[in-house]
Amino acid sequence: MKNRYLLCLLLCGVLLYIAVPRLTVSSSGLEGIFVISWLVFAFIVIAGNLSALLFIPKRRDSVGEKHVSRSEIKRLRAR
Repeated sequence: MKNRYLLCLLLCGVLLYIAVPRLTVSSSGLEGIFVISWLVFAFIVIAGNLSALLFIPKRRDSVGEKHVSRSEIKRLRAR
């Protein structure tokens, strides 16, 4: 799962590395709108993949059961 997010971030970085020198934000008309929208979508892709990479939910050991340590079992038996 992590590998996919890293690959997407890497590909987006490569696309930005290639495209940014060729894009001119100060263009007028349809070209300027395209440049700004392309950069915004690239930022959304980076933000989404980075947040998914940083906040991966932790898996449980099994679907319905909680993992209980031995010390907790001893403490529960002592009651």
